[in-house]
Amino acid sequence: MKQSENHYHQLCNQFYSSLISEISNVQTFKGKWSLIKSKLQQLPALLSDLSDFPTLSSNPLSTDLLKALSQTLSDALSVALLCQCPNPPVGKLQTQSNLDSITTRFDQHIRDADVLIKSGVLRETHLGPGPRREAVRIEARNLITRLQIGNSESKNSAMDSLLSLLHEDDKNVLIAVAQGAVPVIVKLLDSSCVEIKEKAVSAIARASVLESSKHVLVAEGILLLNHLLRVIESGTGPAKEKACVALQALSFSKENARAIGCRGGISSLLEICLAGTPGSQAVAAGVLRNLAGFPDIVPNFVEENAIPVLIGVAASGTQVAQENAIGCLSNLVSGEDESLKMMVVREGCIECLKNFWDGASWTRNHEVAAALFRNLASCKSIAERLIIAGFIPRLVGVLNCGVSTVRTTAARAVYEMAFTMKTRKEMGEAGCIAPLVRMFEAKAVEEKEAAAKAVSLLLSYIGNRKIFRKEERGIETVVQLLDPSIQNLDKKHVIAILLTVSQCKKCKKRMVASGACRYLEKLAEMETEGAKRLLENLGRGKLWGVFTRT
Repeated sequence: MKQSENHYHQLCNQFYSSLISEISNVQTFKGKWSLIKSKLQQLPALLSDLSDFPTLSSNPLSTDLLKALSQTLSDALSVALLCQCPNPPVGKLQTQSNLDSITTRFDQHIRDADVLIKSGVLRETHLGPGPRREAVRIEARNLITRLQIGNSESKNSAMDSLLSLLHEDDKNVLIAVAQGAVPVIVKLLDSSCVEIKEKAVSAIARASVLESSKHVLVAEGILLLNHLLRVIESGTGPAKEKACVALQALSFSKENARAIGCRGGISSLLEICLAGTPGSQAVAAGVLRNLAGFPDIVPNFVEENAIPVLIGVAASGTQVAQENAIGCLSNLVSGEDESLKMMVVREGCIECLKNFWDGASWTRNHEVAAALFRNLASCKSIAERLIIAGFIPRLVGVLNCGVSTVRTTAARAVYEMAFTMKTRKEMGEAGCIAPLVRMFEAKAVEEKEAAAKAVSLLLSYIGNRKIFRKEERGIETVVQLLDPSIQNLDKKHVIAILLTVSQCKKCKKRMVASGACRYLEKLAEMETEGAKRLLENLGRGKLWGVFTRT
């Protein structure tokens, strides 16, 4: 042991022996002294366990603990001597207060010693410079232990160090989480010290942004959610923002989303959207976006009059805030409730969507915009207003973008819009068909199917068939989609496209030459809708002898 450590260890043993001896002579508050004595009886074993660790002298946590314990034992000894008089010189009230304080301090020391022994930090050996990861692991474990022992000042200092470690590197976060940091930090969210609580929220937020850490946060369940919800209700601005960051990660779970919705979370999040900082507004809208993805929570949004707030954020927030608000509105109107869709439109959603679409600088902005457009367009009366507002050319632009998921969303929007012959004509003339045909060669099955579904509807207008037939590889790429080996693609839309143009002899020849009959035979055997009819339309007896069967 170091000299200082040996000194405090000796003091603890000396004070302990003296205190046990003097307690037998007390005259007042014997019941309280009996309780203190029962606690003291745990100390010899704890002190012995601590002294068994070879690294006790190299860890400052043990020095701090032994120093604090020796001071409490010394104070207890002084009070014990005073209690040997029937009337303590400082008065009974003051003496009682001193005894209560000593009892609390002994409880704390015993808990701290138990944590220190079980934490494993006293087993760590420091053999000089080593692998960075191991050094971080040792540091994280020490800090986690410090967060569980000592006073508020000590814990606050430890939290500063832990935050610094977490912000250095994502790997440090993973190491700290693996060492058990999250449950310890969650307990600190209940701290009476506001500063510690807010730093704990920051640490939770830091861990929440890493996908591999989220399951550990989710495991903390309702306890963590309740703490975070209290912060967004009454915390400072920065703390609210960090709490929203954590809630955004946690609200993907249906159970958590319900808990947030049932505990007044939507109201608090909307308040942040109205009066929070730009950063907190953006993440609050992100949490609301996640919550709106669960249909049974949608009525809560209506009750809280959320639509005008979301429209306001979508119109004037930061780019991230706008995206999240548009995404939230899209989720809210994704169902069949046309009255809710109309409510959103009455609040000015169409003009807001147009401005967002035109000002979007990120591709993902167009994806969320196209999703809202599609969900609104499923209501025919709204679709007409969208056409008047000039959204068809905007859709064509998105269909030509370089991101599969965005193109897929846009193609689905085309399908929703094409509800009348007039609209189908306008969409064909605007240039929708060419990019949709190119999507038939995409890698993602979802994109192929969305394009096929849209084109099959557009071709019900005769003028669009002419446009389709002019596409150099239009027929050929559609025929390739008949291949039964392409899984999870509904062939009925593909067959519908070919049936529509099968009256044209040139189209028939191109279909047969591309191997359509071979695919259709297999699909007919599988009783796929329309396969047999298309096979008959191709005129098996007349054409098969002309073209080589492939």
